[in-house]
Amino acid sequence: MDELNGAGVALITPFNADGTIDFGSLEKLIDHQIKGGMDYLVSLGTTGETATLSETERKSVWEFTARHAAGRIPLVAGIGGNNTAEIVHQLAAFDTTGYAAILSVSPYYNKPTQEGIYQHYKALSVATPLPLIIYNIPGRTGSNISPETTVRLARDFDNIVATKDASGSFDQFSRIMRDKPAEFLLISGDDPMTLPMMALGAVGIISVVANAFPREIAELARLCRIGDYESARVIHNKLIRITELCFVEGNPAGIKNILTQLGICGGTVRLPLVEVSDATRMAIADELQLLR
Repeated sequence: MDELNGAGVALITPFNADGTIDFGSLEKLIDHQIKGGMDYLVSLGTTGETATLSETERKSVWEFTARHAAGRIPLVAGIGGNNTAEIVHQLAAFDTTGYAAILSVSPYYNKPTQEGIYQHYKALSVATPLPLIIYNIPGRTGSNISPETTVRLARDFDNIVATKDASGSFDQFSRIMRDKPAEFLLISGDDPMTLPMMALGAVGIISVVANAFPREIAELARLCRIGDYESARVIHNKLIRITELCFVEGNPAGIKNILTQLGICGGTVRLPLVEVSDATRMAIADELQLLR
């Protein structure tokens, strides 16, 4: 899975003011990523507000993204949830044209045991026609995928090829790196963790901040891959404040406001999310002025 090395971006889903999908802005965003040197795109990860999209809307976004990317860059599709049978159904029905892998978030709200998580991904591994990336983000799902479960899945199923980990636990990252099969990949799922995780052996990042700053995130990942951590730290430090502002009022409201101020798309989000406050908007404007 060389396609998963380096910098990927969890694309936002742009909306018009009336809440419909803004395909014109999505086209502009995809081009922004490709011109910025990103290594791959993730269509409809959790940053894409996928939980608020209908089945028809999800299909239209995946198809549009594949059609517009037109083979210029590898694509990953986000297909996950807390109803295993429904996700199996979605995977079986998914049109894989243009896509290299599936990213699937760990079941949320249900708070399954480690055995339940294992059985969930086992079912998905059988159903998916593409390689599968585990997504562990305990702050959103309410449960953590332990290193033991991650490694067990990696060893038992050849098509489970990577984990995107946003647990924030360096003990967990270290244990995964120590015990995993050689070909299994660790990917950062948290922008501020990218540099130290890559120093431990992660192969890259699936980034939110890259929606706005693809060139910087792609270069940071490239520098880490060649072991130039001193140069990578310059970019890491440069992006600390804008990354904080990106998440201070939730994702993707923050990154959408940044993209609005950069003229790439509007800031509309779907309820129950709301746009950022005036205070955050002004703080973002001040930081963007410093970054220019």
